[in-house]
Amino acid sequence: MDHAELTTEQVLKRDIPWETYMTTKLISGTGLQLLRRYDNRSESHRAQLLDDDGPSYVRVFVSILRDIYKEETVEYVLALIDEMLTGNWFIQEKSCKILASIVSARPKPQDRFFANGEASNSKSKSTTIDDVLKLLVEWLCAQLKKPSHPSRGVPVAINCLAALLKEPMVRSSFVQADGVKLLTPLISPASTQQSIQLLYETCLCVWLLSYYEPAVEYLATTRTLPRLIDVVKSSTKEKVVRVVVLILRNLLPKGNFAAQMIDLGLPQVVQSLKAQAWSDEDLLEGLNQLEEGLKDNIKRLSSFDKYKQEVLLGHLDWSPMHKDPLFWRDNITNFEENDFQILRVLLTILDTSSDPRALAVACFDLSQFIQYHPAGRVIVTDLKAKERVMKLMNHENTETGPVHANFEALRYLRGAAIANTLKTQKNTHEEWRLRKEKEKEKEKEKVCKRCKQTYTASSNSSSSCRFHPSFFVCRRHDDQKRYYELGPDDPPYASKFYDCCGAEDPDASGCTTGFHVSYYELGPDDLPYAAKFYDCCGAEDADASGCTTGFHVSYDDD
Repeated sequence: MDHAELTTEQVLKRDIPWETYMTTKLISGTGLQLLRRYDNRSESHRAQLLDDDGPSYVRVFVSILRDIYKEETVEYVLALIDEMLTGNWFIQEKSCKILASIVSARPKPQDRFFANGEASNSKSKSTTIDDVLKLLVEWLCAQLKKPSHPSRGVPVAINCLAALLKEPMVRSSFVQADGVKLLTPLISPASTQQSIQLLYETCLCVWLLSYYEPAVEYLATTRTLPRLIDVVKSSTKEKVVRVVVLILRNLLPKGNFAAQMIDLGLPQVVQSLKAQAWSDEDLLEGLNQLEEGLKDNIKRLSSFDKYKQEVLLGHLDWSPMHKDPLFWRDNITNFEENDFQILRVLLTILDTSSDPRALAVACFDLSQFIQYHPAGRVIVTDLKAKERVMKLMNHENTETGPVHANFEALRYLRGAAIANTLKTQKNTHEEWRLRKEKEKEKEKEKVCKRCKQTYTASSNSSSSCRFHPSFFVCRRHDDQKRYYELGPDDPPYASKFYDCCGAEDPDASGCTTGFHVSYYELGPDDLPYAAKFYDCCGAEDADASGCTTGFHVSYDDD
């Protein structure tokens, strides 16, 4: 019969050779006596035996599942446990804990052999065990949704899940049973010893699930992350803080968790936690790893390209870069690109957007530009930002109003003191304009002597110039396979090729990239021969060895 079609009743009708197991010392004499009393008895009789001497039977069942791997025997004991789950709450609780303990302690599938040396049929046996585990996970989820016992149902379910979620099969079944969302409400700051233990075991379940990608994807759609950060902020229990920190470390590189953590202020929380005296080495290491990971992500999320994309798309939000002083110091000159394109787009957002958050962020960014750019106030004034901002001063949304306190820099038309400040800014702006003009003069276009393309110093990079480092020659290729010969209808260059890459087309794109190299120009302090070179080979040293060989030619020869 197919194992998938077996029922509990059919399995329990089997005759298991307990005496043989005692002979081989796989069970004790006492165990044999207990099993004879229990085996093939009515359900009421078994219940009475469990009430009278339950711990002894539990020890026998555990020893059988740990020491005996014969398929029929394993199925028989699992069927007994499955039957127990239909009893009263005490039996359910103890049976569930026993089964969870057995599963978590079982050897790995590749290590399983029969005690008598026979190899097990791992496929059929694992299917049976997986079916039992799936039913157990469903029962545990049911306890989380609607506990059978008002005070013990949820703690027992979480305790068992904390032991079982080490198993890949259990993780998969738990996610399929929609169990992840049942954990989130249990993650909240705790005060009593009982609630702290429940919180710890719940977080332990989330930590185990953080290694399973489908569970991580589901966690991203819940409020688990904000709840975890609230817990780690307020908890003083070291084991709770440790497991939450390890969860956050695992989630940091996945999906959009990094940006959410930064928005929720986790970097500051980590700094606060590091200042406390912890004795757990795993916690200290986890905090260091989390801090480094957050710093790397702040740097990545604060790139100007990302900021530019956010502004140009009009999707302004309080991402980390907006309030990062280092971002503004390092990138303030980038705002000058394309005639202050970014500033103009920010002003367009002020004119057209109805999103209060986008308006608030745009105002804040303009104030940051004024603060960090040497001529920021005058540039923003020239772009007529004042009128747009003034229209928003009475904006009804509470999120926009406070941000305008940061924009006091634009209220410079009141009083003589502000007028003087504006005059100073104009002088600074004039200095900045003259400096920019000098920089533009230096940015005159040059011609590259290798690829003959025009370029400027600021646009010159290691991949700007594409060229052939060798000559276009007429001889055989280096592969020595054939000589090139011109056919009667071939063009004159048919047998020629670039000696560096073998390309036979004289107009073929270069095979090497590098910086553009300009023709030589004398600087004001250069020596008279500084820009001179041999036109044949480019050697700049007047005493350089010749680049060509031939017969000697005397002065007396005609």
